[in-house]
Amino acid sequence: MDIEAKIEAPPQQAPSRNDASTELFGSFFLGDDEFALPASCIREVVNFPDKITSLPLAPAYLEGMFTLRGSVIPVVNLARLFHADAPPAARSHKIAILDFQQVLVGILFADTGEILRVPAAQRSALQYAAGDTHAVIAGTILLDGGARLLQVLDPQALIRIENVPHVLARQAGAGKAVNQLINDRYHAQSERRQCVSFHAAGSTFAFEMGAIQEIIRVPELHSSVLNSELCLGRIHFRGSQVAVVDFSALLHASGAATQATPEQRIIVVRLDDATVGFLVDSVDSIVHFFGDEVLPIPLLSKTRAAMFAGCITKPGLGDIIFLDHREILSQAEIVEMRQGHARLYPAQEAAAAASGRKVQRQVYITFTVENSFAVEIKQVREIIDFSGAITRPPGMPPFMRGILNLRQQMISIIDLRQLYAMAPLADESAAKILIIERGDERYGFLVDAVDNIMTISDSQRFAAPHIIRTGTHDDLRSEMDEMIDIGSKEKPQTLSVFRCDHLLEKLAQALPRAA
Repeated sequence: MDIEAKIEAPPQQAPSRNDASTELFGSFFLGDDEFALPASCIREVVNFPDKITSLPLAPAYLEGMFTLRGSVIPVVNLARLFHADAPPAARSHKIAILDFQQVLVGILFADTGEILRVPAAQRSALQYAAGDTHAVIAGTILLDGGARLLQVLDPQALIRIENVPHVLARQAGAGKAVNQLINDRYHAQSERRQCVSFHAAGSTFAFEMGAIQEIIRVPELHSSVLNSELCLGRIHFRGSQVAVVDFSALLHASGAATQATPEQRIIVVRLDDATVGFLVDSVDSIVHFFGDEVLPIPLLSKTRAAMFAGCITKPGLGDIIFLDHREILSQAEIVEMRQGHARLYPAQEAAAAASGRKVQRQVYITFTVENSFAVEIKQVREIIDFSGAITRPPGMPPFMRGILNLRQQMISIIDLRQLYAMAPLADESAAKILIIERGDERYGFLVDAVDNIMTISDSQRFAAPHIIRTGTHDDLRSEMDEMIDIGSKEKPQTLSVFRCDHLLEKLAQALPRAA
């Protein structure tokens, strides 16, 4: 990049300046250009990480983010800062971690150079017109008699390219939370929370469990005059008209609102006094976490910045962008969707309001093990993907897949198909593990797939027919004494209610006893 025309001769120095003073710089290469950063602001230089998570709604020059020893590091692609069409990062690139006023930012370079001790006489300052993006270059260093030119980056200008909102305050709050948890382990246990992770626009996100009313397969979307790039249409949901928002379109992702796939789901979320459905690419897992595990994200964009509550990093799951559901849509957007549909479809809304009777409801996870089951969500600690990272000690019964080390806790993995003499699952790519906790014991139940999270009224729950409960002992349904009706007249469907305690009693009988 040609900026040499902007180099000015060093100005006349004030008498108090010591021309013999030197300053340490670290040098870096990007293409044919050599850059320098004050050594005082460089915390370290790291190799390109195994995984960089893209951050939606970020400027083009933000390559993504990764976590490094408990901090979220946004990575600035310096080449794209100067030229928007510059290529993306390569695995061979290095990242210089800048620590400026306790805010960490990674700067992407092709390679590192050396540590230089530069006298003041070899440094020059640059001046720019107001608002010039090249102002991230504060000056130059001339070495080897002027044959070697290094462009000095201004750390403060890099940090202030857009905005890094509330990071210091959040870091301070996280530090207080950590100290509190260290001093009070009982409090730490009481603060355990759950979220549901999902995919959209190529990244992994999560809503807190309490924000979700239901997760459903994508039904027929009814057209509305309120349809837009953001609002795909409406669905009938428990007597109300609920707007469906394309989450990828909200993130300005390319390819939004494409043809539906079997993995897509609608997450129904309560926003103040409105209900909104978010169309996502897939729903993945239930993840448990503590409040101090939510790391603040330094955001280099102001677009819907309040929705990004932080980042949760879990082994095997990677970086999960934790969302504040209350900040995803503006109040004006919510009001427009809620009031607009109420005005357009008053009959349905009036009928829903007239029914107005309180109904007891429970939240269930529905899953498959040959047949369909539902388990109360409060019985499940979390859901994880099935993987090959399971150790099988010798002498274990066939129905035990092995032992899984999950965040320093040993989990016994039970293959329900093997336990009930079912044929092995041909394709385990969609298999999940339900983590169940009973006292000090933790078990993982291997299931074919997790389907949905749904809210079901108690009136839809009834005793299982006697013929099912007294059927063959190798039928998992025979262990369950209740069923749930979730179908309609046109398409009846019932699910067996999965009782974890029944299964644990069976396991206690099946497991070998110590002599």
